[in-house]
Amino acid sequence: MVASVTRTTLTLPADLLARVDQAVRQGRARSRNSFVAAALERDLAAQEQADLDVEFAAMAHDEDYLAESTQLDAEFAGASVEALRLAEGRM
Repeated sequence: MVASVTRTTLTLPADLLARVDQAVRQGRARSRNSFVAAALERDLAAQEQADLDVEFAAMAHDEDYLAESTQLDAEFAGASVEALRLAEGRM
C-alpha cells in the first residue's frame, strides 16, 4: 500500500541544501525528498523517545508504581530463579 503524500515547500539555507544534494549524488539517498523525509522521521522518532524517557524517569518517583513493582518482583522471584536455571541448563 502506497502512503498518502502531500506536496509542500521548504525554505532551507543554501549550504544545507548543497549538502543534501551531495548526499544524494553519493547515493546516501534516492532524492532530496527521500533524504528530507528520512531526516524528519529520525528527528521525530528521537523526540518521541525523549518523551518516553521522561515518562519512564518519572516512574522512579511514583510511589504506587514502585510498590506494585516490588510486589510483582516478590511474586515472580521463584519463576525468575527457575527461568535462570533453565537458561543455564541447570535443570
